[in-house]
Amino acid sequence: MSGIESIVMEKLVSIITPCYNGESYIKRFMDSVLAQSYRNIELIVVNDGSKDRTEEILLSYKERFESQNRKFIYIYQDNAGQAAAVNKGLVIFNGEYMMWTDSDDILDPDNIKKKVEFLENNPEYGYVMCRAKVVMEGNVDKKAGELKRVQPEGDDNMFKDLIIEKNVVFPPGVYLVRREAFLDVIPGRQIYESRVGQNWQLLLPISYKYKCGYIKDELFSYVVRDDSHSRQEKSLEAELDKLKKHNELLVHI
Repeated sequence: MSGIESIVMEKLVSIITPCYNGESYIKRFMDSVLAQSYRNIELIVVNDGSKDRTEEILLSYKERFESQNRKFIYIYQDNAGQAAAVNKGLVIFNGEYMMWTDSDDILDPDNIKKKVEFLENNPEYGYVMCRAKVVMEGNVDKKAGELKRVQPEGDDNMFKDLIIEKNVVFPPGVYLVRREAFLDVIPGRQIYESRVGQNWQLLLPISYKYKCGYIKDELFSYVVRDDSHSRQEKSLEAELDKLKKHNELLVHI
């Protein structure tokens, strides 16, 4: 089978990626998308008002994507947060499968291929998740930990576990969702635009109605950065405000 024929036969997978001031790491993510063994990809990158060289770097990849017959869509918005940026991609993605990722993480070359194969072979699942390596910014080739959900015996209630944050994985690079499942639970193609609790907005509606499949392979690297928002020390008042916003977010969803 020729390369062109294999691209035609593969179902389109859309990747939605917000990015804010990512000049120090965005190349690493973009290279990992180009290195995917699965060919038929639509990458939608939303620049969330970056003030560094993010735009310049992203646009430098346009020709490389086109040379590999991979679709690259670049969108700029004034800074409004990750959820608002994801919404820009949700309204236009065309894939039969969809994933949303953080721009500072790394996809294994077989990330998309193995997820698509699982969902193609297991139509009873609306989405699938893999495992992830935890790596440090200064040494992304060395595994520092693992992120995984231990599949429960008996009742597998991902929806409840997401709410109480028990035995779940939030970094979105581990997930792949069927288009029809997403449109079934979020037909308006828009999520609540909160600046906290990212990923609940998509995972909760999907997990409420659809079963999640499991791939035991580590197909994603979650990069821990010292300057990341989640690692910054916060005052008691800031933590209480975050909890209040989390509660408001859960009630809304």
